[in-house]
Amino acid sequence: MRPAAAPPLTRLDGAPVRVLVVDDEAHLTELLSMALRYEGWQVRTAGSGMEAVRVAREFGPDAVVLDMMLPDFDGLEVLRRMRAAEPEVPVLFLTAKDAVEDRVAGLTAGGDDYVTKPFSLEEVVARVRALIRRTAVVAQEATSVLAVGDLTLDEDSHEVARAGTEITLTATEFELLRFLMRNPRRVLSKAQILDRVWNYDFGGQANIVELYISYLRKKIDHGHEPMIHTLRGAGYVLKPAAGP
Repeated sequence: MRPAAAPPLTRLDGAPVRVLVVDDEAHLTELLSMALRYEGWQVRTAGSGMEAVRVAREFGPDAVVLDMMLPDFDGLEVLRRMRAAEPEVPVLFLTAKDAVEDRVAGLTAGGDDYVTKPFSLEEVVARVRALIRRTAVVAQEATSVLAVGDLTLDEDSHEVARAGTEITLTATEFELLRFLMRNPRRVLSKAQILDRVWNYDFGGQANIVELYISYLRKKIDHGHEPMIHTLRGAGYVLKPAAGP
């Protein structure tokens, strides 16, 4: 299991932190986006240097995850063009495993940090979080409590309650519920849930998700209006109960 998540970061105005992910490998971009959105951040993506510059101008990211090798021009040129408009935006470079010269060039050109491929999603998230914390655009939320309708989850104490009644969960059930509560009203596929709760390289069957969803339903929805819903062929969504 993953360790308990760090307290979420938000912009000073309370809006979600904005992160731009730039890589021409669609599968990798999807995984990175999923991991960053799990932190409660808003994520946009780009698959080329030209697209990255355009999206950065429109999106105004608080941090950028930037691959050094892109199909049109390289990450250094993307950095130069973005920094012309946003001189302070922190950039985390993604570099090839043995490309020492890329890492040196990236940092010399003004990149703030780098990770080498292959990397873990947790490492990228931790590096981006560290970069964002150095800036003046974010504030750390004081509370560690997630709330959806009458359901609450404390990320620090691991206490869960519905309508004021405490609910005891296993570690895996807690991680699954936390993921659902961090994405209220959003349909989450089995693949997304496997990625965040059991790690994306989990070798088992997707029916483990169905099994743990059933466990959660028995504990969360028993005696109440249902909050956990199945969308056949799409996934699962957690939303506040409609009420009496």
